[in-house]
Amino acid sequence: MNRGEQLAVSGERAGSASLLLRRIVSIVLGAATVGIAAQVAVPLVGTPVPMTLQPLAVLVVGGVLGARLGAAALVLYLALGALGLPVFTPGGLPGAARLIGPTGGYLLSYPVAAAIVGWLASSSRPLRLLLASAAGMVLIHLGGSAQLAILTGNAGAATRYGLVPFLTGDLLKVGIAALLILALGPAVRRRT
Repeated sequence: MNRGEQLAVSGERAGSASLLLRRIVSIVLGAATVGIAAQVAVPLVGTPVPMTLQPLAVLVVGGVLGARLGAAALVLYLALGALGLPVFTPGGLPGAARLIGPTGGYLLSYPVAAAIVGWLASSSRPLRLLLASAAGMVLIHLGGSAQLAILTGNAGAATRYGLVPFLTGDLLKVGIAALLILALGPAVRRRT
């Protein structure tokens, strides 16, 4: 191998290492974003599920990082929370027990929701980003309502506790998520 070929191979390795590092940092930052958003929580009367900024963060992380990296960020987030790090909403069950409690269905749906938003948000068309964000929010609510239905034994109660109180706020979150993905997504995706 001549000197030019050696430099080319060395440059490719450095480029691959740099890309891998950027992806790891993106995953960690995505998980941290959701963890920080979880700390903004408002308890609601009549439901064990608080209103948080987590769903908004999940949609944005998925839409900005794309399907694979977005899902990886949310898997990391769940792993950190299950290990007992304070990334879940304050109060409630500790660590992994949170995943089987009243909010566990929402939490477990986050990686899938992020992946779907990331996959659907592959273009920068505003309507597509809005639909991607809406699809992610629907998946979050399906996961949350399913677990609440299992825990309460009543699908109607699950809807009353886990969906109805959040409709207005979550519609707003869908719109904000689409705008943030539109603003941030193309630049971040080019680098990861």
